[in-house]
Amino acid sequence: MWLFALFDLPVNTQQSRRQYAQFRKTLIREGFAMLQYSVYARYCNSEEASVAHRNHIHGVLPPYGQVRILSVTDAQFEKMEVFFGKKREKPENAPIQLMLF
Repeated sequence: MWLFALFDLPVNTQQSRRQYAQFRKTLIREGFAMLQYSVYARYCNSEEASVAHRNHIHGVLPPYGQVRILSVTDAQFEKMEVFFGKKREKPENAPIQLMLF
C-alpha cells in the first residue's frame, strides 16, 4: 500500500517557513519521496505500517495550513497516469524488499 501526504502550508513568515521545512524533513526521514511539490508518498508493507506512519505524521503536524493523508492500494497506485509534458511514464515501482535470515 502507498501512503500519500499532501499539504499546503504557509510560508509568509520566517517561523512558518521553518515549520514547513521541519515538516518536509520529517516526511523525508520517514521514508517519503517527493512526487510533486507538496505531494509526498511512501510505500508501506502493511496496513499496520501505514497506521504507524500516519500516527507519526499526526504528531508533527504544523499549527497552520492543510495536510491530507491518503492511503491507496498497490492496484490503485498502478492505475495512476503520469505524464511529463505529453509523454506518458509509468508510476514509481514499489521498493525491493530485503530478505533477512
